[in-house]
Amino acid sequence: MSVTIGALRESAPRETRVSVVPEVADKLAREGARVVIERGAGERACFPDSLYKSVTWADSAASVLGGSDVILTVQPLTVEQIQQLKSGAVVVGFMQPHARAAEVRALQAHGVTSFAMELVPRISRAQSMDALSSQAAIAGYKAVLIAASHLQKFLPMLTTAAGTIRPSQLLIIGAGVAGLQAIATARRLGAVVEAYDVRSATREQVKSLGAKFVDTGVSAEGSGGYARELTAEEKARQQEVLDSRIAAADAVVTTASVPGRPAPKIISRAAVERMRAGSVVVDIAAEQGGNCELTRPGEVLEHQGVKVVGPVNLPAELAYNASEMYARNLYNFLKPALVKGELVIDWTDEVFAQSCLTSGGQIKHQPTAKALEG
Repeated sequence: MSVTIGALRESAPRETRVSVVPEVADKLAREGARVVIERGAGERACFPDSLYKSVTWADSAASVLGGSDVILTVQPLTVEQIQQLKSGAVVVGFMQPHARAAEVRALQAHGVTSFAMELVPRISRAQSMDALSSQAAIAGYKAVLIAASHLQKFLPMLTTAAGTIRPSQLLIIGAGVAGLQAIATARRLGAVVEAYDVRSATREQVKSLGAKFVDTGVSAEGSGGYARELTAEEKARQQEVLDSRIAAADAVVTTASVPGRPAPKIISRAAVERMRAGSVVVDIAAEQGGNCELTRPGEVLEHQGVKVVGPVNLPAELAYNASEMYARNLYNFLKPALVKGELVIDWTDEVFAQSCLTSGGQIKHQPTAKALEG
């Protein structure tokens, strides 16, 4: 019997993305799956129901949850939604296990097999499934546009009859996927760009995009492509150099984060006070507590003439492309388990094994299990 794959109209505040776009619904159908989608699921991402040709429509979230073998989701399911899942259901999406203890316990209690897209290993074979990277690229792009909209300056140099306008100076802190996309976007818009990351290995990537790398003399190479947490002494040395570059910038975009932990504080109140009036800080890490001491998630705060912007869920602001990319990530993740229309999970595959959060009434992700036990 064919596996039934369901997708919901996302109910989380500010969430406009959808987990299954028409292109991916067609691909799933060609794999032999039955695709069930809640009516209106894609409307906020500019995918009206009329574009879906290979799906069965459901009039409520409850009917999708109760009738699907696999649920594809953007935001984590709520405890109430988890309780409506059919026995033996599989859920694939962002799970936020470090911040959703009640939801993880509900998945465990109901015997749900759940796969967290943020736990997909960063190996070459899994690049097409890397939802963290696809959504971070959107966030980096959008952050620079936000900075440009709040600045009362042009980003590029302009030569006019009224004289020459000098280009804006942008500083990007963090050179992961979001930071590199921010650098590329700022350069395309004509700004002069500097960038900093505690991982010295990013120096060449930064320079290849036409930005200058800020060398603070501190390196924090970590595992899995992430930076390790800095010591107090290293943070002080880093801050001394960074503060001078922050003061010189017209706009600063911060993207530094450590998975499962609060974002590191990199920009102090004192550093903001050294910036020129009219300058802007855009803090992508606002939802994790922010890289700036003054950041308030979802707010624009003005401090001594400097705007500190704390955007949340930036990918949802480009919902069309964000949904396309995310839905393809989900499809690429699930495809190896779709065999002649049935779901067959190969637990020897490191992608499935390492991204599994719960299964068979157990929490399979050990860091999450230890955190909940503690």
